[in-house]
Order: sequence, then C-alpha cells, then structure tokens
Amino acid sequence: MSASKIVVLALSLLALGSLSAQEKATVTVEKILDTETAWDGSSYGSYPDGQPEMSVLKITIPPNTALPWHTHPIPSAGYVVSGELTVERKDGERKVVKQGEVLPETVDSVHRGISGNRPVTLIVFYAGVRGLPLSKLDY
Repeated sequence: MSASKIVVLALSLLALGSLSAQEKATVTVEKILDTETAWDGSSYGSYPDGQPEMSVLKITIPPNTALPWHTHPIPSAGYVVSGELTVERKDGERKVVKQGEVLPETVDSVHRGISGNRPVTLIVFYAGVRGLPLSKLDY
C-alpha cells in the first residue's frame, strides 16, 4: 500500500472515530408481534409433542387470488412484505393486513387469504414439530 493510501486510510479512521454517538450507525429493534392469540382472538393451545422444527416460507400471491380454504395445526405468523391481504374465516369474519404488518395465524380454524389488485409477498414463520404439516388443504 502506498504512503498516500495509508494517510487517506488513517485520516478516514480518525474522522470515523470523531463522529458523535448519534452519527454512528446503530442497531434498532422493533417488536412487531407479541401475542398469545390469533388475529381472530382465539387463544393458542399447547405445542404438540415432538422434535421442534422452525420453518420460514416466502409466499407470493398473484393479484385478485383467493387461496384455498385451509387450517394450520401449529402457531404461525405472516409478515406482509408487499401488497395487502384479506384473511377470512368461513363464518365471514375478516381482517385486512397491509405492507409492514404482521398477522398471527389461527390454529385449527378454517380460513383463507385473498389478495387485492396487487401481488402480495409474505414471509411466514411456523413453529412446528418435525413430521407435522404446516397446513392442511382438505376443506
């Protein structure tokens, strides 16, 4: 490394060290979900016995699409990366979740998601047990 590059590097490090605490990059943490109930108010029960298994899925739903009716045997939560999703139960109860919001899914309750005029991208986190399906589509 040339002498001029060393001087530039040293000056850069000195300048970085002189930044105030407010000017330095900081890590921030924002809790976006802390719940014992699903979006419809139903309480989560106990976890099934077995080897715990975490699954994370990225799901993209085309515009104006209704997913099939289904259930989840385990707790899960979906973060809306983009778009807007309406979730509904068979009894007609509905909730709209938008970009940046998180949805605590129902357990053993028949429901589906319906996208709006734009595609929806979700990141869904499942806290399950090895060998147990993430959802059941038999409705």
